[in-house]
Formats: sequence, C-alpha cells, structure tokens
Amino acid sequence: MANSDAPGAYFDAASTEPPHPAARAALLGALDAAWADPARLYGPARAARLTLDQARAKVAGVLGARPDEVSFTGSGTQAVHLAMLGALAARRRAGRHLVVSAVEHSSVLHAAARHERDGGEVTTVGVDRHGRVDAAEFAAALRPDTALACLQSANHEVGTVQPVAEAAEACRALKVPLFVDAAQSVGRAQVPEGWSLLAASAHKWGGPPGVGVLVIRKNTRWRSPLPEDERENRRVPGFENVPGAVAAAAALEAYRAEMAADGPRLSALVDRIRAAVPRAVPDVEVVGDPERRLPHLVTFSCLYVSGEALLTELDRLGFAVSSGSSCTADTLRPSHVLEAMGVITHGNVRVSLPRGAASGDVDRFLAVLPDAVARLRRTAGVSLP
Repeated sequence: MANSDAPGAYFDAASTEPPHPAARAALLGALDAAWADPARLYGPARAARLTLDQARAKVAGVLGARPDEVSFTGSGTQAVHLAMLGALAARRRAGRHLVVSAVEHSSVLHAAARHERDGGEVTTVGVDRHGRVDAAEFAAALRPDTALACLQSANHEVGTVQPVAEAAEACRALKVPLFVDAAQSVGRAQVPEGWSLLAASAHKWGGPPGVGVLVIRKNTRWRSPLPEDERENRRVPGFENVPGAVAAAAALEAYRAEMAADGPRLSALVDRIRAAVPRAVPDVEVVGDPERRLPHLVTFSCLYVSGEALLTELDRLGFAVSSGSSCTADTLRPSHVLEAMGVITHGNVRVSLPRGAASGDVDRFLAVLPDAVARLRRTAGVSLP
C-alpha cells in the first residue's frame, strides 16, 4: 500500500491515461441523450444513430480514415483479434503465412499462436537492442503466400517507434495487407500511411475503458471470425456502446490537440530521466531508442533488484509506475520485449508520463530513486562500490 503521506504522482500512462474531462462530459451527455437502440427507426433511436455516426466521423478524422472504415469494439484487444483473425480468414486462399515482429503486444502474439495451432505458419522478425525492427529484414520475411503482416506503430514497453512506412511500402509491393497495432501512439503521434488494418484503445488517450477502435481500409479483404451479426457494419457483434464511443471520440480530439502542444515538453522530461538515471544509479541500463521514440515513455532496468520490489517501494514513496518485466504467477516469465532486445530483463521500471505531468514530480522521482534502489540492494545483500 502506498504511503498516504507521500505526494502522489501517476507515471503509468502507457497502461492507461487518466480519464480526460472531455470524456466525462461527453459520456454523461450521451447517457442522457443517446441511450436508445441505434438500429431502430423511432426518434430516440435515430438520435442515437446520429450521435454514434458523429463519434465515428471524429475518430476517422483523427486517424485519416473514412467513417465507414471505423468500427467500435469492446476493447483494444478485441480490435486486434478481429483485425488479425478476420484478415487471415479472408485471405486463406492467398496463403496461411503470417509475419509478426518479436516485440508485438501479447494480444497480437496470442492471435498469432492461435493461427499457428490452426495449421498456419508464423515468421517472427527480430529487433535490435533498441527494440526496433529492421525494415529490410521485415520485407525479406514476406512471401507470395503471406496472408498478413503485423507491425506495431510503437512499442508499449520501451517506446521505440517502428518503421511502419517502410514496412507498408514492402507490403504494398507484394499486395500483402499490413495490420498496425497503434494503441500506444494514437493521440500522441501520427501513424504513417500505408496500413490496411489498425487497432487502438480509448483508455490509452483518456477515453473510457471497454472501448476499442478497429479500422479496416476500403478494399481490404476481411471476413469476421465470429458468428454473423448486423451491428457495426457486420464487424463487431453486440449492442453498440454509444455513450462509450462518444466519450472516446471526444477524448481523442481533445487529447490529440493537447499532445500537439504538450508532447515536446513531455519528451524533454523523458530526456531528463534518460540522462539522470544512469548518472545517479549504478549498474542501470536505459533501454529503447533514445530518439525514435514516443514522447512520454522511458524504461530502465536495475541490476541486483527485483522489479516487483522496486515498484512496491516506489509506490510507497508515492509514484505509480509499472514494469515490463514483472513475472506473474501464471507465466513466471520476464518481458518478451526485453528478451527479444537482449537487454536486462529484471529490475525493470517503465515510466510513462500522462498529459500535464509536472516537472516537479519528475524531479522528486529522480531524487528518491537512487536511495530506493540502494535500500533494496542492501536488503538483498548486494554491496556496490
């Protein structure tokens, strides 16, 4: 439990951004005015349909897509699974080969594992020590029987931006659709053009949890892997969450405008953390690309320290951070991202700054971190010069 006397600082925006005020206002308004079934023909239903379509158009505008290419899902993970499994199902005649990067989100890798269990073939493209895919290696993995290629816009654990534009060009040359998991970058950075399918998650930009976004470009072959349903252009089954979609769209527009102004400031704070941590803490490795990265995220690993113990100690001191390498009871494995990069996989801390993060909070974090690490090392019986 956190020390109630310690001032709180939330540094886990990569997991979920604090709710945006625009989302709350839009959600409350839609609960009052857009609760009816948007598939019906009476007045309140038509109003709900119009409200849903307006939300769809707002999201499409931010993503540079057509409104009819955008569908709302129950989560970012559902959007990932629908995108991948639907594209693979529709292109089965083209082949059963799937290309993914080694550092994709677990939702992508789980879908790839299912595809492999069902008789498909998966090629996994490695990354360098910064966590970045080599565009030429990614292109070389494509084959005439490749049904789908997957490359995240930016890594969720270390912030490294991937070469989506180059991958898209290679995919286009072989007529292979490219799926982009853009959960970490939508609202924070522009996703390069050229993708065929895209997934995002509203709570990453301050929208409500339980709302994802699935975008399928016109003329991209896709077939739902789920039973037939008339909702959301036959892409997502079930009653539409109109208030959630409205809140997600309002938050995305507001968040993108704020990040355009505040992103450089957050990036400068991250630069400060990247430079200060290795100077203040012995035997630490800052990971991820120092330049081609998301503006708000930095990850570092400390030798001779348990990641879970360090997170608990920082929580006690008033800092909410996460760890990419936390071993969980069900997997007992460190982060697949850090393993693929070939960097330290324990004692890992991911700091991801939310909108409006205060410079003073970063200063406080940098002030308490060295002693926190030193205490844990002493407890573990580690003595450093």
